[in-house]
Amino acid sequence: MDEQINNRLNEVFQEVFDDEDLFIDDDTNADSIDDWDSMEHINLVVAVEEEFGLTFSMDEIAEMQNVGDMVEIIKERATNLD
Repeated sequence: MDEQINNRLNEVFQEVFDDEDLFIDDDTNADSIDDWDSMEHINLVVAVEEEFGLTFSMDEIAEMQNVGDMVEIIKERATNLD
């Protein structure tokens, strides 16, 4: 996983899930985090969109199976990776 994207995503995850000890990797998914329910998923998507200056399509959201999938979309479409 791209280190810069990973670090920024990890901060977003820590904030959304209110857990500064949380660390993600490409395989992290909803089953990996106890509090990752449908409401937190919406909060997470919005927070990631804001952090990276993009809007995920409904198809992209539905196809994301893990953090690695999210990273690939961010790498392709983010407007503010600096």
